[in-house]
Amino acid sequence: MVGTLPPKGRSEMTLRPLTILLLVSVFLILPPLGSPAAAKDPVYTGTFGNLALSGFDAVAYFVEGKPVEGLGDLEYDWNGATWRFANQANLEAFQAAPGTYAPQYGGYCAWAVSQGYTASADPDAWRIVEVKLYLNYSKSVQRRWEKDIPGNIKRADTNWPKVLQ
Repeated sequence: MVGTLPPKGRSEMTLRPLTILLLVSVFLILPPLGSPAAAKDPVYTGTFGNLALSGFDAVAYFVEGKPVEGLGDLEYDWNGATWRFANQANLEAFQAAPGTYAPQYGGYCAWAVSQGYTASADPDAWRIVEVKLYLNYSKSVQRRWEKDIPGNIKRADTNWPKVLQ
């Protein structure tokens, strides 16, 4: 039956279930309009992992004055993230006082938090200020942050942790 039309009403019956199925699928996949976005984790760990500081040792910044990669067999879970350490002494120091060694703002970029948003951080773009570790997205962003460290810390402290919502 080439060139003939389907019986009247038949195409409507075929499209209606497909339309309903499509609409139901859209509502199941998409969040309701006006719903808040998912909150960010309190510790920055990247998109596909759970390592804080990209696996660098938080204590080493204070003890050695530089970023040092942690080891996979020296790990500690704290605040929803896995922290690695270069040696047993650093692991034990962190376990005893994680808030002392963990970077401010969960390891998110201090400049970004001072501006009211979050961004990843580069473990090589760091600075200790008044015995607190701060990280930045990059060395160029860090130079911008360093132009007004007290003001940027004050703004970031005001924004934290609201920027996670």
